[in-house]
Amino acid sequence: MQDGWIGQMRKGVAEFCVLSVLARGEAYGYEILTEISKHPSLSLKESTLYLMLARLEKEGFVRMRQVKSDKGPARRYFRLTETGETRLQDMGRFWADFAADVSVLTEKGAPDGGT
Repeated sequence: MQDGWIGQMRKGVAEFCVLSVLARGEAYGYEILTEISKHPSLSLKESTLYLMLARLEKEGFVRMRQVKSDKGPARRYFRLTETGETRLQDMGRFWADFAADVSVLTEKGAPDGGT
């Protein structure tokens, strides 16, 4: 069984990761999952991804279009909106500060980050 704190950490960065994948270009859900699954510590369930994409669309961060498929149901493609690009930039800036602060706090040695 997975420790609860691992799931909480993943949940905290999932939106940032999804928006980062979409910054590379339009993608459908399975493509997003495939890209994220290349990084095992970022595991994301399909149901979680689609709920998040629906919320991001409702909030105006992504736009969705459906394309008919000869093999099964229509595919839903997602892309960032301008608002989504801004959100991703804001998240990226925060992430850089956040990661740096966590690194300083978790270094072994003196409280000031020294050894």
